[in-house]
Amino acid sequence: MRLAFRIALRFLTSSKGQTALIAVGIAVGISVQIFIGSLIEGLQISLLDATIGSASHITVNPSEKNTPIDDSGDIETWLSTNYSEITAISPTLSKGAFLKIDDVTEQIVFRGFDPEKANTIYKFDEAMIEGSFNLTGNEVVVGKDLALENDLKIGDDYDIITPEGSVSTVRIVGYFDLKVAAINKSWMIGTIDEARTIFGYEDHQITALEMQIETPFDADLLSEIMISDSVRNDIGFDNWKAQNEQLLSGLNGQSTSSLMIQVFVVISVVLGIASVLAITVLQKSRQLGILKAMGINDRTSSLVFLFQGFILGILGGILGIIFGLGLLLSFSKFALNADGTPVVPIFINYSFIGLSGLIAVTASTLASIIPALKSKKLSPIEVIKNG
Repeated sequence: MRLAFRIALRFLTSSKGQTALIAVGIAVGISVQIFIGSLIEGLQISLLDATIGSASHITVNPSEKNTPIDDSGDIETWLSTNYSEITAISPTLSKGAFLKIDDVTEQIVFRGFDPEKANTIYKFDEAMIEGSFNLTGNEVVVGKDLALENDLKIGDDYDIITPEGSVSTVRIVGYFDLKVAAINKSWMIGTIDEARTIFGYEDHQITALEMQIETPFDADLLSEIMISDSVRNDIGFDNWKAQNEQLLSGLNGQSTSSLMIQVFVVISVVLGIASVLAITVLQKSRQLGILKAMGINDRTSSLVFLFQGFILGILGGILGIIFGLGLLLSFSKFALNADGTPVVPIFINYSFIGLSGLIAVTASTLASIIPALKSKKLSPIEVIKNG
């Protein structure tokens, strides 16, 4: 085996230009694989973060619409105790209402939260662009678009009119931006106790219980388990996957197209290596014939080409990883939005990059099997006789 490796190395170094060309060809294929795979993964992570990064993964809702959930504290305790997958849980009371601005009214969604618990899901502290989220009493914060379109001022008092006709006064203490236009135009956020006061709800009554879990893609499975474990028939469990089927379909389509591109890149690399090494068998047939005449067996001559493929795979894989990371770095530096952020956030998955390098080595080695079998059939007498 050592002899076969030394002969393979000698063959490669004797044709440095050809060796470099093959290695670069492998590197280009692997770099494309790394670039496409990382780009798609970064895009998917960005889309998921925008969709569910600051949103509920599983939501407990009342079975009957427009009715409150009673004993919310008991439900929250049951969920927190029995499901370790839950990373954040927040009760909420959300109702439609009207905001009175001078002589006109603006339709809004008033959302009452426990500020500390809600912040673990919605990251309100990070979303605040002016003012504070430390809400007490009748203090509220509003979306930046709602404030801008209606000239709402921090420190001013405004009346909230419920559908039942009751009126309550709130004071605006800040603006937030959750990066979703519909939310920024309609949400007004206060404490859950203030929401109960405004809408006439009793203590421990809420309209929903929102949760985030460790693995968002398990939300549908976990919600089914919760449904089967629950002994209450006045609540139901919704999950983000059921509400975002089009997004999931798009993500699956992206993953499939990315995988297909990567597969065809690998196939082209394999075919390229196999064809070049097959030609090498013809180029080195005289040397192989002489070596066989000197006593090298068919197994050793086959290993020569397997080792060539293996060495080329290592060289191409290393170069491919370097080229791929270079492409990703260049893309993140030059493909920018107007605000200077990358068009698509690049996500570096070192496991995927390592796997790409391993694919390069495996594909190159497999590609050398055909030339190896071809060299095994060479007859030393025929080769030397025919020159």
